[in-house]
Amino acid sequence: YSKPLDEYDYIIVGGGTSGSVIAARLSETKPRAMVLVLEAGKPEMLLTDVPALVPYLQLTDYAWPYTMEHQPGVCLEQRCYSPRGKALGGSSVTDYMIYTRGRPQDWDRIAADGNYGWSYEEVLQYYKKSERSELKKYKNAPYRGRDGELSVENVPFKTGLVEAFLQAGRNLGHPTIDYNSPDQLGFGYVQTTTNKGHRLSSAKAFLHDHKRRKNLHILTEARATKVIVEPQTKRAYAVEYIKDGKKHTVRCRREIILSAGPIASPQLLMLSGIGPQEHLQTLGIPVIANLQVGRHLYDHIAFPGVIFKLSTTNASLLEPKVATLPNLMQWLQFGDGLLTSPGSVEALGYLKTSQSYHDKVPDIELISLGGSINFDAGGAYRKSAKISDKTYQTAFGPLNHLDTWSGVPVLLQPKSKGYLELRDTNPYSHPKIYGNYLTDAHDMATLLEAIKYVIRLGESEPFRKYNAQLYLPEYPACKHDALGSDSYWECAVRTMAVSARHQVATCRMGPPTDVYAVVDPELRVYGVEGLRVADSSTIPRPITAHTGTPSIMIGEKAADMIHRTWSNVVA
Repeated sequence: YSKPLDEYDYIIVGGGTSGSVIAARLSETKPRAMVLVLEAGKPEMLLTDVPALVPYLQLTDYAWPYTMEHQPGVCLEQRCYSPRGKALGGSSVTDYMIYTRGRPQDWDRIAADGNYGWSYEEVLQYYKKSERSELKKYKNAPYRGRDGELSVENVPFKTGLVEAFLQAGRNLGHPTIDYNSPDQLGFGYVQTTTNKGHRLSSAKAFLHDHKRRKNLHILTEARATKVIVEPQTKRAYAVEYIKDGKKHTVRCRREIILSAGPIASPQLLMLSGIGPQEHLQTLGIPVIANLQVGRHLYDHIAFPGVIFKLSTTNASLLEPKVATLPNLMQWLQFGDGLLTSPGSVEALGYLKTSQSYHDKVPDIELISLGGSINFDAGGAYRKSAKISDKTYQTAFGPLNHLDTWSGVPVLLQPKSKGYLELRDTNPYSHPKIYGNYLTDAHDMATLLEAIKYVIRLGESEPFRKYNAQLYLPEYPACKHDALGSDSYWECAVRTMAVSARHQVATCRMGPPTDVYAVVDPELRVYGVEGLRVADSSTIPRPITAHTGTPSIMIGEKAADMIHRTWSNVVA
C-alpha cells in the first residue's frame, strides 16, 4: 500500500507470525476499523516457499542477522547467531515450519502464575481457530482445528530413516503419537505449516486473501523507530517510522500493537522510553514507564553434533541428490518430492530426563533428520550455525558426501536466563543480546543425558540395517578430552550448540504482583494506555514448543481481547 492515511484505528508494528493474524482479525469485523501494518521486511517470493531451502533463507536479507554478545564457554567459534525473520510473515517465512503447541502443563503453569485466561483449556480454542488440520490420522481429533486458514500437514517425502527412529523409540518405550495431543510424551512424524508441500507463512495464510480490504493497509520496508506517548496522560497515540529514507509519523485512534518479535518488540519499547529506568537514563532516553523490558530472555538451544555414519548409500538427504531440476519440477507441479523436506527434519520425539520438573512434561525434544549437518558439505548448514570453515572441515570434513543420520536434542526447559538491552539510541543498531546459555549446570546435565539417549537410539536394532556407526568429530577445541567421554561431549556442546531461535519473556506477561512483568494478562503494557505487545516476547517462561505456533495463537487471542475492549465503540 503506497499512500497511508494520517490516522488509523489500529497500528500493528510487525507484520510477522502474530502480526499477520492480528491484522486479518481486526480488519474483518463490522463496522470496519481502519488498520495499518508496518513491516520492516519485504513480501515473500517463490524460493521462500520451498521447504528444503530453510538454511539458505536464514543467510539472506529475509533474516535479521542478530548475533549475541560474546560469552565465554559457548558457541566457541564466535558469538552465538540467532537470525529472525524479516519479511511480511516474519519468522514464519524463514523457520522450519514445525507446528507445535506446547504441553497443557506449560499453559496451566502460566495461568497459575496469575495470568488469567491463559490455561490450556482457554488457549486451545485459539489454536483450533487458526488450524486446518490435513493430518490423515489425527484430522478428526477433538483438539485439532478443521476450519482455519493455517494448513497443517505431514511432510510428503520421507527417508527410511524416520521409520527406524520411530521404531527405535517404540522399542525403548516411546509410543508413536500426535505430539500436539494433550498427552505428549512420545515420538511422531513432524507436522508442518505447509500447503500441498509449499511453505504456508502466516502472511500467506491470514493476509493473502484480505490484502484488498479497503480498511487494511500494509506498508512493507517501513521501519518503526518509536512509539510516541503523551508524557502527561501516558497514552500511546502515534508511531514514527522510516520508509525510503524519510521519517513519517502516523497517529492512532484506538491501540498500537507491537508484534515485532522477541528482539525487536523490547527494543522498540526501550527506544520509546518504556524500559528499565537506569538503563534508559544512561542513554539519555526520557523515561515514560519504568518496566523490566528485556530483563528476562529464555531460549531453547540445540546440539546438532550426535551423528551416525551409515554404510548404505542413498539412505539420507544430501544436496547433490536434492537440488536437481527434476526435483524442482516435481515440487512445482505436484507439491511433493525431496524439496518438501523442511531442512531435512522428519520426526520429533519428546522425552523426559531425570532432570525434568514434572513427570508428564518433557525437557528434551529430539529432532530426527534425514541426514545431518554434512547435507551440503559445509555450505549453508554450516554458515547458518556460524561454525568456522576450519572447525567444520576438521570435525565433519570426513563425512562430506557420505550418508548419515542425526538426532538433534533441543533443551526445552532451560534454567539459564539471558537478557537484552539497547546498544545505543540508534533504532538501526541491533540490541545487545546476552544469551547466558548453559550458565546453569542443570542445562548441561540435561543435554548430556539427552546425547546418551540419542546414542542408544542410533545403536539400537532398527538402525542396524543401515550399519549405523557413531561418528565422533574431532573438534579442535576438544583435543584434550578422550573421544566419547563426558568431558568430550561437554566440550562438543560448548563448541557446537546453536540457538533454536525460540526466544521468549523479553516483554514478559504477568500479574501486577510480578515485578518483572511488562504486560498484563490482556497484553496491555503496564502504565501506558493504548499499547499492547502480542508476540512470543510475552510468553513468561520456557515452553515445550517451537514458538511459531504459540505466536499465532497469541495473535488470535490478542485480536479477540482487543475486539472485546472496543466492541461497544461505534466507529
